[in-house]
Amino acid sequence: MTQAKERISRRGVDKFAQRREQLAESALQALAELGYARTSLREIAQKSDFSHGVLHYYFADKVELLTYSVRKFEEVCVTRYDDVVAEARTAEELEQGFGAAMATTLRSDAVMHRLWYDLRNQSLFEESFRADVLDIDERRQAMIWRVVERYAELSGAVAQVSEAVAYATFDGLFQQFLLRHLAGRETAADELGEAVPRVVKQLFRTA
Repeated sequence: MTQAKERISRRGVDKFAQRREQLAESALQALAELGYARTSLREIAQKSDFSHGVLHYYFADKVELLTYSVRKFEEVCVTRYDDVVAEARTAEELEQGFGAAMATTLRSDAVMHRLWYDLRNQSLFEESFRADVLDIDERRQAMIWRVVERYAELSGAVAQVSEAVAYATFDGLFQQFLLRHLAGRETAADELGEAVPRVVKQLFRTA
């Protein structure tokens, strides 16, 4: 293949990827508003600059579009607390920073978090994207464990729980306050931010 043909080929690949990105953003908006069960490919297309037929050209079906879209969102989510981990110089700073970060994302990204929990629940029934959900869940678990490991370093304490239990603890806590936030409880995010440092302490014992 000549250099000119290679450049043309690369431009085609880049354009295809760019269109998929645009459709994924539109899909996230529609899915976040309506949820998985109530969102069709046609509704997603209506929220984009592309027709229903074009949507099918870039994605084989709704499941492929959904998993691609959520993965794009999760690329950011799975590193959400890494700055807090890197910047904390004391255990207390990490506790407070972690709580503040969880409260912030609850306020700013509530509908996207709702979509994630919706997708995870749907994977119990929809086998076609179960592997993707499990992969994302493992990456989220690793994100939480980085917080726990750094807290152990800063505090000189030993975690009393496994990586899976630590993740389940904070994931469950976040989901509980997400529901309260979506129900209109104005103090939900602040309450979450206050609860997180207390929960962090409860996961450790003095070395």
